[in-house]
Amino acid sequence: MMTPDDAVAEARARLQAERAEVMDELDTLHVRLETKGDYGLGEGDPMIYQWELNLALCKRAEQHLAEIDEALGQLDRGVYGRCDRCGKAIEPERLAVLPHTRACSQCAQRRR
Repeated sequence: MMTPDDAVAEARARLQAERAEVMDELDTLHVRLETKGDYGLGEGDPMIYQWELNLALCKRAEQHLAEIDEALGQLDRGVYGRCDRCGKAIEPERLAVLPHTRACSQCAQRRR
């Protein structure tokens, strides 16, 4: 049987692993953003499309990183795994798939 301390340690390990992956992704995207295509009169460089896509991916990864950091902060404060909307415990199965989530499945469905 898993103790609460074990569950916290497991959640922290999952979040830290996910954080490392996102940081690697951001490093790669920042390198790709160093080269920007040039707009010509009447035509655009195809690199512009790729640059804009990388910029959007970078912004999404930065948001994901912020969510992970918030979840790690919640772990530190002892409030991890509580729904921001209803205050109930988030299902362990949901946290296993989305360790950075801030909503239980019922509140997440209502938000749609």
